[in-house]
Amino acid sequence: MNAALVERMAPEDLWTLFQRVVPPAPVRPQGGGHRRRGDREVLAAIIFVATSGCTWNQLPPGFGLSGVAVFRRFTEWTEARVWAKLHRLVLDELGARGELDWSRCAIDSVSVRALKGQLTGPNPTDRGKKGSKIHLTVDRQGLPLSVGISAANLRDSQALIPLVRGIPPIRSRRGPRRRRPGKLCGDKGYDYRHLRRWLASRGIRHRLARNGIESSRQLGRHRWVVERTISWLSGCRRLHRRYERKRPEHFLAFTAIAATLICHRRLTK
Repeated sequence: MNAALVERMAPEDLWTLFQRVVPPAPVRPQGGGHRRRGDREVLAAIIFVATSGCTWNQLPPGFGLSGVAVFRRFTEWTEARVWAKLHRLVLDELGARGELDWSRCAIDSVSVRALKGQLTGPNPTDRGKKGSKIHLTVDRQGLPLSVGISAANLRDSQALIPLVRGIPPIRSRRGPRRRRPGKLCGDKGYDYRHLRRWLASRGIRHRLARNGIESSRQLGRHRWVVERTISWLSGCRRLHRRYERKRPEHFLAFTAIAATLICHRRLTK
C-alpha cells in the first residue's frame, strides 16, 4: 500500500470527518475469509475512481486493494447514505466558520450521456440520445448546498422544489441552523408562476428570468457562480458519463462525492 497515495486522496482532515459518518464494520463469524481492509484505504480508492474516471478493476496496485472489494464497500456505504452525510458534515463545518453566503443562491442543471437504465431519458439538447441530468443548488460563492439526479428529459422546473427542500439544516456562525437562501436565482427554465409563489410562501426572494421579457445577455450576471460549479464538477471524471445502468443511486453517490470535495477544498483554504 502506498501511504503517500492514500494521504493525497484521503487527507487527514477529510478522514477525521469521514470517521464520524461511516457505519461500524459488521461482525464476521469466526474463521475463514480475508482480513477487512482499513476504511481510509478504501475511501482513498473510491475518491480515486471518482476523480480519475477509471473503472473499479483499473485501480492502481499502490492501493493494495481489488476493485471488487472497493466496489463492495462503496455499495455498502451508499446504502447507508454515507456520502450525503459526509457532504452535510462538511457544510456544517463551513457554516460554523461563516464560510457560507446565503444572501443569494443559484440553481441549475447539466446533462450527461448515459447508458440504458433507471432515471435516463432522451436528451433534447443532444439529438435525443440517452442521458441523465445533474441538478444542484449553490450558495453565492458556488459551494454546492444540495444535489440531485434525474432523466435528461425532466424539465428543470420540476427539480426546483425538491432541491430547495433537500438543503439540509446547516450550522451557522451565530444563531440557529439555516436551510433557506435569502434569494434564489435561476434561468428561464424555472419561469413558472407556481414556483415563484412557492418560494415567496417560504420567505425566499426569487430572481427567475422571464421568457420573452429579459435578455439572455443579463442572465449570467448573478448565475455565473453555478456555471463555475458545474465546471468544478467536471473535475470528477466519473461524472462525464453515467455508466451505472441498474443503480442510479451510485451515480448520485459520485455526485455527492464531487460536491463534498468541492466544499472540502474551501474548508482547507
